[in-house]
Parts: sequence; C-alpha cells; structure tokens
Amino acid sequence: MEQQRIHQLRNYQASMEAAGLSVSFPGHRPLSRAQSSPASASSFPLSVRTQVVVKLGRLLSHPGLVYDSLMQKHQCMCGNTNSHPEHAGRIQSIWSRLQETGLRAQCECIRGRKATLEELQTVHSEAHVLLYGTNPENTLPLISSNGLATGELKDGFAVVRPPGHHAEESTPMGFCYFNSVAIAAKLLQQRLSVNKILIVDWDVHHGNGTQQAFYDDPNVLYISIHRYDDGNFFPGSGAPDEVGSSPGVGFNVNVAFTGGLDPPMGDAEYLAAFRCVVMPIANEFAPDIVLVSSGFDAVEGHPPPLGGYTLTSKCFGYLTRQLMTLAGGRVVLALEGGHDLTAICDASEACVAALLGQELDPLPKAVLEQRPNPNAVRSLEKVIEIHSKYWRSVHRYSTRLGLSLLEAKRGDSEEAEAVSAMASLSVANTNTMDHR
Repeated sequence: MEQQRIHQLRNYQASMEAAGLSVSFPGHRPLSRAQSSPASASSFPLSVRTQVVVKLGRLLSHPGLVYDSLMQKHQCMCGNTNSHPEHAGRIQSIWSRLQETGLRAQCECIRGRKATLEELQTVHSEAHVLLYGTNPENTLPLISSNGLATGELKDGFAVVRPPGHHAEESTPMGFCYFNSVAIAAKLLQQRLSVNKILIVDWDVHHGNGTQQAFYDDPNVLYISIHRYDDGNFFPGSGAPDEVGSSPGVGFNVNVAFTGGLDPPMGDAEYLAAFRCVVMPIANEFAPDIVLVSSGFDAVEGHPPPLGGYTLTSKCFGYLTRQLMTLAGGRVVLALEGGHDLTAICDASEACVAALLGQELDPLPKAVLEQRPNPNAVRSLEKVIEIHSKYWRSVHRYSTRLGLSLLEAKRGDSEEAEAVSAMASLSVANTNTMDHR
C-alpha cells in the first residue's frame, strides 16, 4: 500500500512537470511519501512558524475576513518562486480583488496571532511541530487559520496560505505543513465544547490529513468532494468505502469522482453531489458549525495535473449559500488549493458575496438543465450505496441522481404538492368522520 502511494505521488510530480510546473526540490534528499509536498520531513531544516485565529467574545454581525501580510513571506524551500504553483501572489490577488469590489469594506477584517506549539499538537505530533513550527531566525508564518473567530464571528472567509488539508499528524505533503481546518475543529471542541462540527472539503484533491485527524470521531462529520479516479489522482486516498472507524464509522463521507476527464466534472455534477449527498447528510447530522476547506482548484483554468475540472467560480457562491442554511448560518471558509489567479479571485469573490447575503449572479439555464454525466452518476451511486446504511436521508435520492437541477426541483415540487394533497384529504376525511 505504501509503495503504491509513493508510486502515485511520483506520477503526480511527473505530471506537474509535464504541465510546466516545477515541484523539484534542489538540494533536498530524494522524495519519500510526500512526493508533491515541498519535501519529506527528514529533508527540511527548522524553518516554519505558524499562526491561528482564536477569538473569544462578542458575536459580530458581519462576516470576518482573515488576512496577514506575513503569509506572503512563506516560500517553498526549493527557492523557486517563479513557477511554483503555491506562491504569495495567490492571497495577494484575492485580497486585492475583495478590496476592489468593495466586499472587504463590508466585512470585519481580522489579523491572526501565532499559534502555540500546544495548539498545533492538537492535530500534529510533537516531533512534527518542533520540526516545522519553531525557528527563531525565520519569520515564515504559515498562518494556520480557520478564519473562525471562535465565539466571536458568525461566519467568515480566511484568505490564508499555504493550504493545510494534506498535512497529516507527522507528515507534510501537497504544499501543506499544518492542517488549519483540523486544528480549528480541535480547538472548537476543546475550548468552546462545540458538540457537532461539519467539515466540507471541496478542494479538487482529497484532504487526507483532515480525514486522518477525525477518522474515529463521531462528533466531526467530514465530507469531501474530490477527483479520485480509482486512486490514480493525488493524493490517492479518499475512496468511497473509507467511512471512518470505531465510533466514527459513517462520519467520513468521500464523494469520490471517478472517470477521469472524459468528460470533466463541472457545475452540474457538483450541484448534484450537494443535492443528493452533501446537504441531506449534513442536515441529518445537524451541525453546530460548518468549516469549509475551500480549495478552488476544481474551477476551470487549472490544467489536468492540478485539477482539470470545469466548475465555474459562481457555482461556489451557490454551494456556500446552501451551507449557510446549516448551523444557523455559522459557516467559515478557509482557502486551501487553487492556483489559477483569475479562478481563485472570482471564486473567493462569489463566496464572500454569498456570506454577505448579496444576490448572486444566476447560473446559466444550460447548467440548470444539464444532467450530471454518467461517470458522476455512477460515482454518486457508489457513495449512496455505501452510506445509506448510516444515513437514512440519502435513500430517496438513489433513483434521482441522473436528474438535472430543474428536473429535481420540479420533482420535489410535485412531491410536496402530493404530500400536501394527501394531508388535506386526510384532514377532510377526519372532519367527515367527526360529523358522522
């Protein structure tokens, strides 16, 4: 299994380089398991510090925005800042876009603080934290922020880098060192005694680190929508039958799209996944708060090695709006992957607009009328087959996966009318019986 994972990771590096994106690490030891991470743990000097947002106090009415210019200083140890896909321009561009559009002025801007080593150890091993979290000569912040001012903000968006969801307990990988969202969830559990936390991960890559952190925890529901391709897409984890362990069985849901890019998944497929799997299970779970690993590398514009899907940026605004119906609207997004600057700026703008309650740009009629492609339907069928034993809410969708959004809404409307008619008939019969 380990050799297969290494093989997958080596293929990932090769495909990245074929796309003209360098992930080589001059001067580093040969790549081990963390093939596409900046390097294996054993080859890194002590070089990384981190921050995390933890605020206690009043509840603010505006969405929070987390940003800190210190994050711009982080760079891969290979020193290649020109063609590295994870670079400071990602967050600079997003922050500028939010300012230009006036969205930033409507939000509460928050600066992070440095995380303590103890906070990092809620998810990561002591050795990992000491290796990457301490260095008096380096100010690399790696802000491990969830954007959540715990207990202070109702919702928010964290414009942070580098990403975190691939970082495992003792292993950095996929440009990730510390798992921001997982740390946030642990602190919510420990400090505010939040009972039920939903983590939705819509980065195109599976969040192996987040899955690992909560695999046996029934109080954290992890739902990931990702490109899987039978384990042949990075990081190779995230199979639909990875459902959790011990008391956590059923609380790990992998919407693992298989079928490659023939055709690529787009808005119709993700809207179907939300309609038939994500939202039904999320509503049944009834979380107290929703954290989103908000990677935007499924947006059109990312080459096949980095995604290859064709979602529109505006679709993420609609996905955000759906999540806001949960947990009394307590939804916090934290930036994960996404490397096409136009795509991640557009998607961030759409998500923040959704959090602010603004009217969203309508989805094209063609998207609303489009049925999910056969590969997506088969993938969703597999998820429902596996999770129907844990979540009753998905049963009714097993025969409706192939419908377009408009067809599904029409069906829901007709079903609601039928239920209403039956209820009226029942009341009428009861009244008739009473008069007799």
